[in-house]
Amino acid sequence: MTDDLSLPPVAAPYQLPFHYGALHNIGLDYLVDPAPVRKALAEHHPDLSAADFDGRACVTLNYQLYFAQYPNGGGITQEIEYSIVAYPTAGADRLARLTYEQYAHGHDQTKLLGIARLHVLCDNPLAIEAGTKLFGEPKYPAWFETTLPSLNGPAGDIWTVACKQATHAPSAPAVDRQDRPLLSFRADLTGLSRTPVNNTPITGYGTDPAGRPLAGPMNVYQPYQYVALAGAAERAELTVHDRTSPVGADLTAHIGTAPAAGAWTYQSAPVAAHNRPYYVPRVR
Repeated sequence: MTDDLSLPPVAAPYQLPFHYGALHNIGLDYLVDPAPVRKALAEHHPDLSAADFDGRACVTLNYQLYFAQYPNGGGITQEIEYSIVAYPTAGADRLARLTYEQYAHGHDQTKLLGIARLHVLCDNPLAIEAGTKLFGEPKYPAWFETTLPSLNGPAGDIWTVACKQATHAPSAPAVDRQDRPLLSFRADLTGLSRTPVNNTPITGYGTDPAGRPLAGPMNVYQPYQYVALAGAAERAELTVHDRTSPVGADLTAHIGTAPAAGAWTYQSAPVAAHNRPYYVPRVR
């Protein structure tokens, strides 16, 4: 007997797909010992199996800054997804055998290799609620201090992201910020060779309240930029500030001191520019 593959309901008042107005995104991939990763999948996503890249599993840390426009205004959200690259165990016979580099370049045409989310830390209560109800994401409050590459800032390609603890603020439009740091990372990609890759749709895996696995693809309409970090792993530094937190404990157990294997970035192109003013002659 097979599961009913009807579409899950869309919780009111949401509608899908969810459209992004702009997206700035960096991901760091780590090739790690598969044993702790498989244990985490068995606990959180028992219908999924970890991808095998030459005997290593892959975990990924994915920071997003995005804007969305609504009928009554707009909203800005920041979040980090900590995930295991995995696939549905029942679909194993459909997967080609890939190296990590092939996967990173988008060679999985089935898109079964997706991200099994373990932690999604987010600074927008509306996004926390929507991600939990629609996609079965393990999403909870956090807040961020960041420095990102920008046309409105100094030249360079340096990303720094610090994630700090927060709590839900009832009936408030924002989370309640706390000073406790959870994790941070820095990636200096300046001058490193990059390759445009077509690696979307990215399949995000979640689990609904009844324990059923969910798969939600996310399309990004321009190529990502992939940077192989072999020989340049020192360009990416991850720090776990609180190993007792849920995300800190998993980062420590799964990654430890493993170097980053690759980075991938996406930044939405600007749609307008307000130019430098000039003096207007005055009447004398």
